[in-house]
Amino acid sequence: MSLPTTADLLDFATHLAWTGGRRTLAYFNCEVPAERKADGSPVTLADKEAEAVMRSLLARRFPDHGVVGEEHGEVQGKVPIRWIIDPIDGTRTFMRGVPFYGTLVGVEVEGEPTVGVIYIPALDELVAAGRGLGCRWNGRPCRVAPTTALSDALVVATDENAVRRRLGPAAHDALVDATALTRTWADCYGYVLVATGRAEIAMDAVMALWDCAALLPVIEEAGGRFTSWRGERRIDGGDAVASNGALHDAVLAHLAGARANP
Repeated sequence: MSLPTTADLLDFATHLAWTGGRRTLAYFNCEVPAERKADGSPVTLADKEAEAVMRSLLARRFPDHGVVGEEHGEVQGKVPIRWIIDPIDGTRTFMRGVPFYGTLVGVEVEGEPTVGVIYIPALDELVAAGRGLGCRWNGRPCRVAPTTALSDALVVATDENAVRRRLGPAAHDALVDATALTRTWADCYGYVLVATGRAEIAMDAVMALWDCAALLPVIEEAGGRFTSWRGERRIDGGDAVASNGALHDAVLAHLAGARANP
């Protein structure tokens, strides 16, 4: 059985992310109630419904493919393709009515992150990439920023306190002092900013597989680098840093002394 092309996977991943993301808007700024998962993180009806819609579409289009999602677990596939979905990346952001949350779709082919789509429903921004196909932002080609000096860089982080705890105050402040600007309210939107050249660095101290799967192809196809804090090219490293590529080694040097992620 022949596998779908990267272009076919990218086309459907884009449809999947857009459809799931639009479903979340039915609950955005509507004071949707939340439950607590076993790890203490919140989950809403919007998370659950959006993922259910995405899984249903996927089961009809590619019934032999594997799928893993944040809310409904993993189903093994019969072919070496796995879809990794996160219906709402940034549930706490979503619950507060802040428009920087996103819907993520990543596709692994034979274990290699091959396709990534990030859709920001409340802003209607979509960034999509496939291995060898480049990266597009709302249909237009996009690239990382050409910045070569860390002192000119904008750094974004979802949770600055988590980064500070991992690095320790002195190392965190050294990184902040070495760059031009630091901002928060990132979630996956920070990685959209890197891929589209509006920020140079995005980082998170705690990341799950479904947080990262879409990000690696997007950042790499836009010309940047995506790794764990230890510099490993992987989507299951437990943390993440993305950059425009030119500044990556300099950022990793600042992260080298980070405490182990519990």
